Amino acid sequence: MTERMRRVNESIKEVLGVTLPELKDPRIGFVTITGVETSPDLRHARVFVSVLGSEKKREKSIDGLQAAHGLLQARIAR
Repeated sequence: MTERMRRVNESIKEVLGVTLPELKDPRIGFVTITGVETSPDLRHARVFVSVLGSEKKREKSIDGLQAAHGLLQARIAR
């Protein structure tokens, strides 16, 4: 991974880390961003998360994050 890609990944991770607590969706529990991998053309990013709680709480948190996809993507684009 190049230095540029590492900086881009860290920037996205930071933006998402700041944005997650602002989400008002009650389904989203304690979520931690553990990593980000972006494609070389910066069109796609794979975000890795860790969710604490039971399996049911984890599924609800993931559903909440998927529902907030557009908002999260807009925050990254800024």
